[in-house]
Amino acid sequence: MSARLTAATAARVLTQLRHDHRTIALVLLLPCLLLGLIAWMFDGTPVLDQFGPLLVGLFPLLVMFLVTSVATLRERTSGTLERLMTMPIGRADVVVGYAIAFAVLATVQAVVVVGFAVGVCGMDVAGPLGLVVLVAVLDAVLGSALGLGASALARTEFQAVQLMPAVVFPQLITCGLLMPRDEMPQVLEWLSRVFPLTYALDAMQKLAAGSGWTEVRGDVGVVALFIVGALVVGATTLRRRTP
Repeated sequence: MSARLTAATAARVLTQLRHDHRTIALVLLLPCLLLGLIAWMFDGTPVLDQFGPLLVGLFPLLVMFLVTSVATLRERTSGTLERLMTMPIGRADVVVGYAIAFAVLATVQAVVVVGFAVGVCGMDVAGPLGLVVLVAVLDAVLGSALGLGASALARTEFQAVQLMPAVVFPQLITCGLLMPRDEMPQVLEWLSRVFPLTYALDAMQKLAAGSGWTEVRGDVGVVALFIVGALVVGATTLRRRTP
């Protein structure tokens, strides 16, 4: 793995993203629009304060998963990745370069979404706001890492979109968003422990309740491990082109 080649890959992807105004609008505006609608619907109730931090962690993950998986697959089907792999560049350079580029976009997204939720919608977070931004960034990066891994399984952009329910929806059902995990059937509670979204939303719930770094560092560490694992899977399964 070469730092120069990785940086060059990241710079190329960022340049492409900068000129893709529709993707930028999807990444930055869609989560804010959804949060704004929820704040408007439940104005005068504690719903936004209770569920807003969870949505701040959830929306970036969903959007970045979709954007990353489709963008990576488009590179492969258009032949860009095949031409790139003819050069002296390794799979790890490509995957990590993509991850860095999308991590930059994810960071901007997380800052915008948290700022909109707190400053415009009036969401109240009892814990440190900086930690909320950190967890939101990790959630968005996790979505990108999962998208990179999932793109290796798809052959068309439509299949990449279809993978999102398969990868994300089971996590949504068991992460504790719909009902407390300790009230679930034991099998589902055990299953929730192997899904990264469980730990991401656990961290947001703790921060919303006023917890600090000591209480959320375990969840943050698990999410970071899942990100690394997803990138390793993406690097080992990367194909030059889609058959």
